[in-house]
Amino acid sequence: MSSDLSGKTVLITGASRGIGAEAARAFAAAGARVALVARSAEAIADLAGEIGEQAVAIPCDIARYWEVEQAVTKCLQAHGSLDILVNNAGVIEPVARMADANPEAWGEVIDINLKGVFHGMRAALPVMLDSGGGTVLTIGSGAAHGPVEGWSHYCSSKAGALMLTRMMDKEYRDQGMRAISLSPGTVATQMQREIKASGINPVSQLDWSAHIPPEWVAKTLVWMCSDAADGWLGDEVSLRDESIRKAVGLA
Repeated sequence: MSSDLSGKTVLITGASRGIGAEAARAFAAAGARVALVARSAEAIADLAGEIGEQAVAIPCDIARYWEVEQAVTKCLQAHGSLDILVNNAGVIEPVARMADANPEAWGEVIDINLKGVFHGMRAALPVMLDSGGGTVLTIGSGAAHGPVEGWSHYCSSKAGALMLTRMMDKEYRDQGMRAISLSPGTVATQMQREIKASGINPVSQLDWSAHIPPEWVAKTLVWMCSDAADGWLGDEVSLRDESIRKAVGLA
C-alpha cells in the first residue's frame, strides 16, 4: 500500500501512546504534517522530537471544547492547514457494572469518548469547510453495536460517536467532508491491559496473542484517507473483515 499525503496536515487526538502514537508515525511516514494532541504533554513532546520538524505537540484536554478549539488554532499556526482529523482519544476505566458505577467517573468517560469526538468535529469543521472539505476518522468499536458487561459507559459513548460520524456525513458530505469510523477489534495497547485487569466480561479473558498490533490500525487510518475507502463514507470500516485487511496490505 502506498499513500502519499505530502502537503496534508493531520491532527490526532490521544497521540501520546498506543494507536494515536503509531498513527502519528504512519501519517508522518506518508508525508503528512502531524499535530499531536493529548493531555500527556511530555509524551507528545518526546514523540514530536522523534518524528521531527513535520510534527508539533499540542497539550490539550479534549473534554474541554475551548482547549480543542485552541488546539486547532495552534495546528493552523504551525502547519497552515488542517486536512485530516483522527478522533482517537478514548478511555475505558473504570470498568464497572451499572449498579456499582461511580456516576461522576461514568460521566468523565462520556466527556472524553463522546463529547471529545464532537469537540474535535465541531472545532475542525469550519476550517475544513472553508478549504473545500476534509477527512474525519474516528476510532470506533464493536462495543457500539452490542452490550458488553461492565462497559455501559464505553458502549454508550462508542454508539454515540458512530452516530456523530453518520451525522457529519449526512450534513456535510456534499460539501467535501469524508467521515468514516474504524472499528479495529481488540488492539494490543494499555487499554487492553486495563480491561484484562478488570476481570469482567469475556474480553478480559482473551489471550494477549488475540490482539492486533496498533501499527495495523495506523496503516488502516492512512488507507482510509484515500478514495479506496470512499465506499465506507458515513459508515464503519471493520478490521475484523479479511477483505479490508487485504485491501490495506496487512499480514
